[in-house]
Amino acid sequence: MSKEKAPATPSFEDALAELETIVSEMESGDLPLNVALEKFEKGITLSRLSQQALAQAEQKVSILLNEQGEASLADFQDNTAGD
Repeated sequence: MSKEKAPATPSFEDALAELETIVSEMESGDLPLNVALEKFEKGITLSRLSQQALAQAEQKVSILLNEQGEASLADFQDNTAGD
């Protein structure tokens, strides 16, 4: 009896690239409904994995800042808008 390997979790960058491809394919509107649903499901999975990776990265940055006695994280202020 052979055991199948579980698919490896893609890196954040790979997940994002695949998600962008799925969005482009779905926006074309040329997919049959069953394929579109499969792509949608895969997209939701990739989105969740990406959100988890970002949350983990934010937590690591927060921990590192706390270890260094730095201020906590704040929302990013984009000062380049409206130039």
